[in-house]
Amino acid sequence: MYVCGVTVYDLCHIGHARSAIVFDALVRYLRAGGFKVTHVRNFTDVDDKIIERSRKTGEDTVTMAERYIHAFHEDMHALGVFNADVEPRATEHIDDIIEMIERLVEKGFAYVGDDDVYFSVEKFDSYGQLSGRELGEMVAGARIAIDERKRHPMDFVLWKGAKPGEPKWKSPWGDGRPGWHIECSAMSCRYLGANFDIHGGGRDLIFPHHENERAQAMAANGVDFANYWVHNGFLTVESEKMSKSLGNFITIKDALRLYHPQELRLFLLSKHYRSPLDFSRSALLEARSGLMRAYRTLQRLEDIIGPHKGSSKGVITPFLSQPGGDDLRSRFIRVMDDDFNTAGGLGLIFDRIREMNRLMDSSAKHGDIKSQLTRERGNLLDCGKVLGLLEEEPSRFFREIVKTPSGISTEEIERMIQERDKTRRARDWARADAIRKELSGRDVILEDGPSGTKWRFRIEGSR
Repeated sequence: MYVCGVTVYDLCHIGHARSAIVFDALVRYLRAGGFKVTHVRNFTDVDDKIIERSRKTGEDTVTMAERYIHAFHEDMHALGVFNADVEPRATEHIDDIIEMIERLVEKGFAYVGDDDVYFSVEKFDSYGQLSGRELGEMVAGARIAIDERKRHPMDFVLWKGAKPGEPKWKSPWGDGRPGWHIECSAMSCRYLGANFDIHGGGRDLIFPHHENERAQAMAANGVDFANYWVHNGFLTVESEKMSKSLGNFITIKDALRLYHPQELRLFLLSKHYRSPLDFSRSALLEARSGLMRAYRTLQRLEDIIGPHKGSSKGVITPFLSQPGGDDLRSRFIRVMDDDFNTAGGLGLIFDRIREMNRLMDSSAKHGDIKSQLTRERGNLLDCGKVLGLLEEEPSRFFREIVKTPSGISTEEIERMIQERDKTRRARDWARADAIRKELSGRDVILEDGPSGTKWRFRIEGSR
């Protein structure tokens, strides 16, 4: 699987987070089903945007790219996104790019125009097939400046002649740098072969980027390119397109200051990957509510059957059975196999959480249920792991990660609970009630039970 990565000239935003988490979950699901997956995700580290930002800031392009690649990895680690198996950079594959362009020129699909090299869209019969566009319609609907070096208005650049102050490499056509589209064709074929299974990216990349990738690769290699194309839908913010001019541009780092990583994962997988998704406070609070219910259930299970002893966090081993039974795993597979329906998979997980709570509530009437709960929890956590959810220990989730607006520390909460326990033993009920009320005013809810007092944060409110 090849997934188009980021252009490293700025911090990643929540739209990048959606794409990264969707394809991370897809890799997890395929591996859980027993597939051997080679995941390639590139970095575009030479590009017009990078050069323009370098001119404005005075920072050289290499240093800038390195800094933002590091920031990308920080964001992905925080979100629980696996590293790709191969993470190539365009500047490390100039030879592969030049070799592919040479083949295109030799086969008559590309031509030289002054210092640049262009792809001839008229020479490739199925151009427009991926995006469902006719070449004539593209020209009529496009705002393209007249360029006499091009034989057709939709021809696109494969190699750009060097301009003063820009990064450049030697080539048969003179010093220059690659165009945007050719890098992904060259790198995907370099690591996965001329034909591979899945190509992914955001919906905004279908045209022109993926259309041009497909044309270049098929013209150069003479075989089909990707067997399946997977595109995640657009992300809006409070029903508006995200943009810096509107003041609603949210970086991943900004989002992580407000929301727990698992809240973001749950929200970003809550709709079908191809559907549009609106980032809003109400949607994130709904995700928080669901996570709170899930982790409270896991906490209850620990009280009854003890801590879970399973595979390490982030480790995916094949465990999914054939979808023929009626247990959670089988239902999960049937739903997810239908065009990777994460929303349906999440629905099954939360349905099972409700059923497990009812089972625990009725345990006094139905006798020993530990073996059933152990089996159900294993299935629940296996399915959750596919989506990168429910992987934290409940105590860690509640005590170390979740924050409240009041900023109360876990140490202070524990100290107040201990003080309340002492006052209760001394039958000082007024002081015990006062401590409970004080904690409640700071969004901390106490739950007294046979095994002692547990606490959780109120769902409402932002972190």
